[in-house]
Amino acid sequence: MGKAIMIQGCTSSAGKSYLTAALCRILANEGVRVAPFKAQNMSNNAGVTPAGLEMGRAQLVQAQAARVIPDVRMNPVLLKPEADTRSQVVLLGRASAELTALGWRERKPHLWPHVRAALHSLLDQYDVVVIEGAGSPAEVNLRESDIVNMRVAREAQAAVLLAADIDRGGAFAHLLGTWHCLTPEERALMKGFILNRFRGDARLLSPAPEWLEEQTGVPTVGVVPMLDIPLPEEDGFWTEPQPVNDDGFVAIARLPRVSNLDEFAPLGPLARWVTTPAEMEGAQAIILPGSKSTAADLNWLRASGLAAAVTRAAHAGVPVLGICGGLQMLGQTLSDPHGVEGGGTVPGLGLLDLVTTLAADKTTRLTTLTDAETGLSLSGYEIHHGQTRSGSGVQELAPELLWRSGNVRGTYLHGLLENPAYLERFLGWAGLATPAGLDSLDARLDAIATRVRASLDWNFIEGLL
Repeated sequence: MGKAIMIQGCTSSAGKSYLTAALCRILANEGVRVAPFKAQNMSNNAGVTPAGLEMGRAQLVQAQAARVIPDVRMNPVLLKPEADTRSQVVLLGRASAELTALGWRERKPHLWPHVRAALHSLLDQYDVVVIEGAGSPAEVNLRESDIVNMRVAREAQAAVLLAADIDRGGAFAHLLGTWHCLTPEERALMKGFILNRFRGDARLLSPAPEWLEEQTGVPTVGVVPMLDIPLPEEDGFWTEPQPVNDDGFVAIARLPRVSNLDEFAPLGPLARWVTTPAEMEGAQAIILPGSKSTAADLNWLRASGLAAAVTRAAHAGVPVLGICGGLQMLGQTLSDPHGVEGGGTVPGLGLLDLVTTLAADKTTRLTTLTDAETGLSLSGYEIHHGQTRSGSGVQELAPELLWRSGNVRGTYLHGLLENPAYLERFLGWAGLATPAGLDSLDARLDAIATRVRASLDWNFIEGLL
């Protein structure tokens, strides 16, 4: 059986996904057969494996870091929030209506056997499995229903490294408090602490790490600096709103249930996430992104005044692009006969002559299409329940995937703007220059691995394995 090392965090957003990706790439660069694993993700940022199965975005990135083919065993359970108290359950890449209908704690006994089987399958196949936890193992109210933190660590007998975001402040209290919340068996698995996102001179930390080790017996095995090398986010925004610069901007509606938002990273500083018409004023292009609850987000779009602002801008000739849920919002109507999002029919913005019906089954696949407008071959992926039919007032540029009416376009192809040639065309329609691109994801992963490895006591970590 392979070895397991696990990154847990004192809090959400402590950098677990980032550090897990770094460890995967460090080990892969050293010739180790390594795979990532996260038992359960809660995120609307998902992608599709080559097998056409749905998986959390973070584990897709970590699989690339490990230089292995993405496999849903690496993220057997994906929870996609649809409302404050409701999430769609995706089990081994497929949405499950039965599990979605169960309550939070009631579904856990049904999920654990699949989590356990996936974990052991990876441990049997790889030399090392790098496991990512979720939230914090100190959430004692969730201990009985845990299937993602210490229960997984115990199952794999993983060496656990606990990370704290020192940039937030209170890192040593977070680390000590989390350790105190664990059982003796769980403490025995805790092998090291990592201070993540540190700014400044690490020598000034003394004597705090030494004090912490006296209290817990656990050494601090890394001080990782704040790195300016971005990776696609698991559950946050790729970028916070940027100040408007002289080059203009692309307004992206910051929907309450926005999904797959990392696909807009190629816009760089041109992207501006907006929630009010005033913030949208002056945009040279507008994007309606994907949504996990399209009808609810369409209602929000109207209530916020953005729907009217988008319509006015479209009639004034501003390029408008809708992706997946955003595409459905641009159409005439959205119907939900199977209750996928609660049922009913809502009117769209009427900017594209399209009618969408939500099907019971979800489409998930990698896709390549040819755009009849530009002649470009475009690659991306689909994740949608919607089945969309076009009327006579819209041009179908790729069958059932891409439509246009004047300056308004809509598509089911996630990742459209990650095709550099199409990004250049889209910005050209808006009169904007293409920003300097990010380094490739592979190059960023190598850079992160180099910086993180230098920040860790790597001899200690190799000893754990």
